[in-house]
Amino acid sequence: MPEMAAEAPATEPGKEPMPAMSFLDHLEELRRRIIYSIIAVAVGFFCCWGYAEPIYEVMQRPIMEALRRNGMAERLVYLNPTEPFNLYLKIGLLAGLFVASPFVLYQVWLFISPGLYRNEKRYVMPFMFSTVSLFLAGGYFGYKLVYPQALQFLINYGKQFTPMITIGEYTDLFLTIIIGMGVIFELPILVFFLSLMGIVTAGWMWRNLRYSILVIFIIAAILTPTTDILNMCIFAAPMVGLYVLSIAIAWLVHPAQRRARRAKSE
Repeated sequence: MPEMAAEAPATEPGKEPMPAMSFLDHLEELRRRIIYSIIAVAVGFFCCWGYAEPIYEVMQRPIMEALRRNGMAERLVYLNPTEPFNLYLKIGLLAGLFVASPFVLYQVWLFISPGLYRNEKRYVMPFMFSTVSLFLAGGYFGYKLVYPQALQFLINYGKQFTPMITIGEYTDLFLTIIIGMGVIFELPILVFFLSLMGIVTAGWMWRNLRYSILVIFIIAAILTPTTDILNMCIFAAPMVGLYVLSIAIAWLVHPAQRRARRAKSE
């Protein structure tokens, strides 16, 4: 018995043994969280359906401004009688997803939290706040800076032609840019969890900084709807800044760094 006790791993202060869950238990928990999230998105959709038209008015402002600057007719077209109805359905669904996103993110946290120690579960509120804030910041950055610049370049480049921009094509481009920028701004959250689990370290990220910048510019070149260097740099600049911020986050939350800080304070 003493030998067995000697072999038992010591639990770090503030950490309690995590309850074991079988594979089927994980699947059941995942199914429950997905069902709750779908219900929340459906409720959000019905709440936002009546506001789809004013939401689209906001969405089309960048293209209207670009058309006005180039002296063109400020009007979009559609080629199918069902296209406006389907468009408003899509807008209502996306708006509902956004409204329900805090609840959906909380379900994500509830799914992963059983794998965290008690002292790590205190990150729930910072996780919720920072995830939504970063996505909003990315979308706002795309709406106010990236998308207008891209539209101005594209329309000015083809001003010798008469544009027939359909509402569906415009909406798809708008969502690609805005949602893409919102997802890109979530990089610090991804690094937070990878560092919390000890998968990446600040030192590794810093040593690979130059390669990361190269990858960032490749991603920016793929996502940028234009071929000019300026818009690619506009895409890449916040990604580089977020990567540097992520290095600091990795240093703060990595288990080895937390143990070193705890040892210094003792």
